[in-house]
Amino acid sequence: MPTPFLSSEEYDERAHQLYNEGNYEEALATLREGLGLYPTSVELHVGVGYARLARDEFAWARKAFEEALVLDPEHEDALAGLGETLLRFGQTPQALKAFNRILELGYSDDIELMLQVGRTLFRDGLIAEAKTFFEIAIRQVPDHAEAIAMVGYADHRLGEDAAAIETLKRALQIDPEHTEARIYLANLHYDREEFEAALFQFERTKPEDHWDELGIWRLLELKKSHLRLADGDPTLRIWEERLAELAPSTDPLDEMLAEIESRASERAEEEARQQLELFGAMLAEAAEAKRAPERHEVVARDGRQFEGSWEEIVAAMRDATIGGAHRSVEEFMQGEARRGFALTGVLIPTRDAESFLRASADAGLLRILR
Repeated sequence: MPTPFLSSEEYDERAHQLYNEGNYEEALATLREGLGLYPTSVELHVGVGYARLARDEFAWARKAFEEALVLDPEHEDALAGLGETLLRFGQTPQALKAFNRILELGYSDDIELMLQVGRTLFRDGLIAEAKTFFEIAIRQVPDHAEAIAMVGYADHRLGEDAAAIETLKRALQIDPEHTEARIYLANLHYDREEFEAALFQFERTKPEDHWDELGIWRLLELKKSHLRLADGDPTLRIWEERLAELAPSTDPLDEMLAEIESRASERAEEEARQQLELFGAMLAEAAEAKRAPERHEVVARDGRQFEGSWEEIVAAMRDATIGGAHRSVEEFMQGEARRGFALTGVLIPTRDAESFLRASADAGLLRILR
C-alpha cells in the first residue's frame, strides 16, 4: 500500500486555505482525496460539511456533519455545522438542541464559535436566541467589540433601539475603527430623526467603508441640509464617486427592454380592465353559484388526521408543529419540503397547498384518504 504524501491535518489545512479563498470546489476535492486515505478523520468530514454548506448543498452537508458526529459525538464544530444545516431545513428545535449541546459540553469559552452560532441564529431570524450566544461571548471577553456590536444589532431587531444605541457606542469606544458598527449606529440615529448625531457618526466614516447606497445617500442629504453644502461642492465628490461605484450601471439595451416591458404591461392592464368590465356580471353570477370547496382528509406519519380544504389542512399541519403559528403557511411548506427532500430525495413543490400535499403523499410522508 503506498504511503500517503500528506497527513490528514495537512489535507485539512490545504482545504481550509482553499475555502477561505472562496474556492469551494477545489476545497471539496481536496477533502475527498483526504478522506480516501483517512476515512475516520473527523476534521475532514467537518470540512466537507462546511464546503457543502457554502455550495448550498444542504442535504449533503447534513450527511457530512452527521458522519463526523458518529465518529465524535462531542465535536463542537460538527454540532455547529449540523445546527446551521438543520435551520436550512426548517428544523429549528433540533437545531437549537445542537447549539445548546455545545454549551453543555463546555465550549462557551470559544469566542469565535459563540459568534458563529450567534450569527447563524441571527441570519435565520432567531434574534433572542442569537443575542444569548453573543452575550455568552461578552461574558468571556468583556471588551470584545465585535460581540458587543452584535448585541447592539440584536437589540435593534428586538425593538430596543435605545439599548442598541448605547451598546453600539460602547463597541466603538473599544474599537473606533469598527466601521460596520458606526454606520449601523448612524442609520439608527437617522431613523430616530436624530440627524445631528447621525451626521456626527457618518462623517467619521470613509467612502470605502460603505458597501450599500443607503448610508451614502443619507450622508449627502445631511451634508446639504445641515452643513448647507450646495450640489457640486468639491467635498461631496468622493462620496458621489463611491455612490456611482455601488450603483449598478444601466445598459442602454436594458433600458429599452424595460421601456418595452412597461408599455406592454400598460396595454395588458387596459385589456384586463376591459375584460373585467365586460364579464363582471358573469363573474358575479359564477361566484354566487360556486359550490363549497371540496373536503379532504389527510393522515400524517405520526397518525394525526387533518380534514378540510387543501389550504385548511396545510394551515392545521403548520399550527400543530412547535412554534408553527409564528410562521406563514408558505414558510411552513418550504421548511417541510426541505425536510422531505433530506429524508426521501423527492422534490416537493410549494406553489400551492394541493401540489404540496399530493407530492408529500407520493414521497410517503403522509396519506391522503380523500
